[in-house]
Amino acid sequence: MSDHPPAESYLREELTALSEEGFDTSEPSARLEVIAGLDTEYAAQARHEIAEILKRLPHRADFAYHEPSDLEGVRAARRDGARRLRGRLGKRFLSDRALGAWLGRAAGCLLGKPCEGWLRDRIERNLRAFGEWPLSDYWPPRETLPEGLVFWGQEKPESARYYPTPSSSLLRGNITRMERDDDMDYPIIGLHILEKYGPQFTTPNVGEAWLGRLPYHQVYTAERVAYRNLVNGLGSPDSATHQNPYREWIGAQIRADIWGWACPGRPELAAELAWRDASLSHTKNGIYGEMFFAALLAAAFVEGNLHRLIDIGLSEIPRNCRLREAVLDTVGWCSTDPDWETTWDRINAKYGHYHGVHTINNAAVVLMGLLHSGGDYERAITIAVMGGWDTDCNGATAGSVIGTMLGAKALPAKWIAPLHDRISSIVIGYTDTKLSALAKRTCAVQQTVAAVHP
Repeated sequence: MSDHPPAESYLREELTALSEEGFDTSEPSARLEVIAGLDTEYAAQARHEIAEILKRLPHRADFAYHEPSDLEGVRAARRDGARRLRGRLGKRFLSDRALGAWLGRAAGCLLGKPCEGWLRDRIERNLRAFGEWPLSDYWPPRETLPEGLVFWGQEKPESARYYPTPSSSLLRGNITRMERDDDMDYPIIGLHILEKYGPQFTTPNVGEAWLGRLPYHQVYTAERVAYRNLVNGLGSPDSATHQNPYREWIGAQIRADIWGWACPGRPELAAELAWRDASLSHTKNGIYGEMFFAALLAAAFVEGNLHRLIDIGLSEIPRNCRLREAVLDTVGWCSTDPDWETTWDRINAKYGHYHGVHTINNAAVVLMGLLHSGGDYERAITIAVMGGWDTDCNGATAGSVIGTMLGAKALPAKWIAPLHDRISSIVIGYTDTKLSALAKRTCAVQQTVAAVHP
């Protein structure tokens, strides 16, 4: 037996993950409650025993989903779909779309940063207090705050949320660039992977890039666990599964974009590249979120109909998984609901039990923003952010999709000009970069991918 029994907090998170994946967790949950809060040798031994039980849990009889994590299994479980789309993809066209993708993602991400992790009602309540509801611009600088908010750097009362100080570069009037955010670090390191290893890159190559280019304390949840596992000598797929209760959270979904941008008109290939990336740190619906949005983004260079794009994305993930069910629910609700608030209520009622940074509920919020936007960039990112949960991630993904569909020339200067074509990153070698330079390099990678996969 190890000298270090698993922590009670880890076991609780693991039990939640296993329950969501359809396993019968009733027995180990009951055993954990017996020793809850105890710091004794007996409790430590019991935690070891519970951890062993978790490795061989049966599925519940009522769990109706089929959710493989291996690429062959995913492809065997998917339905027919458009694996490759034909379109006019000239150099000028691709250049404008690639720049639109980077700019659209950056602005949407920046919009969501000041309220990251807030719930939808807190966002509305505070925007109304600011006189800024509904959201229609970057968040405003404030000298005073409503109850329940404190400035970053101040002692935070229980249940309060932080808000940037008035001089923060995240707020309207102070923005000079896209500030560092992991939602932007990952497309940058993905671009680096494609440039260094080519489109034939492997999952171990992704791990090598992380260890060489990403500081450990600047990656989070599933990515931090996978990073730790890599350092301790565990490769894929163990890096994604060993003591990783975050394996279906949003971390892989926010890494989807570069694989779609690199494969214009090639959703199947984009989904495969996304799988190679995601499987380092995620399983099941965590992987599907990245595959779904990568395929959707690849198709967005050619297809202009959002419903068709969503259908293409769905064709790359298992036909009977929880993410597909949530996507279809959201599409159906958006088609009948009079406004996004009604759709959000439905999403929250069915999928709000997931953690605030889970893949499934946040993917639904992104789609809510896209489908209620009518193809308008501002509406897409503001609705995605007003929906709450992982707001910087959701604003970024919604902005990426519309930015790719519209191209840079069609994006509103109101959102793009404040970025000044600059982005900060903690990816080594990319600390201060031009977004236009990243877009140009993305176009070069597109040519490499096309040469390897004609």
